[in-house]
Amino acid sequence: MAKYQHFEELPVWQEASRLYNAVLDLLEEHTLPFTAAFKSQLERAALSVSNNIAEGFERSTKKELLSFVSIARGSSGEVRSIIATIRNRPKVQPHLRSLEQISLSADSCARQLAAWAGSIDALPFEGQRHMPAMKKRESKAAEAAHAFRLRFLQNLKPSHPLYNSAEAQEARRQAQP
Repeated sequence: MAKYQHFEELPVWQEASRLYNAVLDLLEEHTLPFTAAFKSQLERAALSVSNNIAEGFERSTKKELLSFVSIARGSSGEVRSIIATIRNRPKVQPHLRSLEQISLSADSCARQLAAWAGSIDALPFEGQRHMPAMKKRESKAAEAAHAFRLRFLQNLKPSHPLYNSAEAQEARRQAQP
């Protein structure tokens, strides 16, 4: 997840966005034989997928993220269920291609979300705020060691054997204002 700065960069969010737009394209058809309540339910379920991915991505802990990923996956299942329920109605047949595409997109979201949840669950800690104390100590010790080495290299006397090393020269360049 570290390689993604924003939820819009997540491939699964992009697929969820395509899903929602495909649903909107279908619902904008004037010949659609659905009630307003049906259209509303389908639209809300499709929008819930991308919104829950985004909300989970913005959370601080693994547990919160997994919860929202699970909700998003459930919403993609709801979209597939809605499509499966009405697929065989005669008045829907002219729109079957669009319905199949929506169902495939929702299925793709569900599969990606399941895979993502598995990789999140495998993380060794609960999130930045809940990083184990040992990891925090190791991180601080590594930072302190790096800072000490940098100061050491910056303060070498010209007679020291490491004075002309590439690392010492770089350290002195970093120290210059």
